[in-house]
Amino acid sequence: MQYEDRITIATPEGVNLELALAGVGSRFASAIVDFVIQAALLIAIFVGGVVVFGEGGFTIAAITVTSFLVLAAYDILFEVFASGRTPGKGLNGLRVVRTDGSPVGFFTSAVRNVLRLVDFLPSGYLVGIVSILVSRKNQRLGDLAAGTLVVRERRPATRWQQSSAPWLQSPVAQWVSWDVSAVTVAEVAAVRRFLARRDELTQGARAQIAQELAEGLRPKVAGVPDTIYGETFLEQLAVAKAARS
Repeated sequence: MQYEDRITIATPEGVNLELALAGVGSRFASAIVDFVIQAALLIAIFVGGVVVFGEGGFTIAAITVTSFLVLAAYDILFEVFASGRTPGKGLNGLRVVRTDGSPVGFFTSAVRNVLRLVDFLPSGYLVGIVSILVSRKNQRLGDLAAGTLVVRERRPATRWQQSSAPWLQSPVAQWVSWDVSAVTVAEVAAVRRFLARRDELTQGARAQIAQELAEGLRPKVAGVPDTIYGETFLEQLAVAKAARS
């Protein structure tokens, strides 16, 4: 039995990716953490400005501008450069992605966060909460306008966690004895698409796609050792197929 909202996205690799949507509770908890961090930054800016420059009008203006930039840039910078995770979202296992599962860019993040001002109306984030509750994909107005989702990341199972080592680590490649003749051109193309874009995916999505691709193709390949699975299997399959083409 599942107690969370989920959506299914068809990936270019032909695998249906299932994402768990974040609810109001987890998003509120994340927002509290980010609010505390932002408040601490604003206090530090105010105290530092007064200590260094005194209490004149220039100091107040500089503090005001700097504080605005911090508030405006906080979510955008983290979402763009930290794979959709602010500190609060990362602590709660959440991430912002586009509706096709791909990472958010600067413009996308800017749109969703500028509209946060509307989501906050009339007070207490009421518009945003109502929008999350009534929308099919748990989206606030900013998400709807930007085409984004807030998803809950799942940790991949241990057997599918792969090292970041390059392909074909051993001098004598294990795929030499593999029979890959049953693997079609379309199937190996799907494998190559996944390998090319895997760093853009969340850990859970990456593990799920690798698992489904590997489990679907493994029966078609003869001679694969039991110790080779997941992304390692897909990497060596792609090279084996290319070597025999």
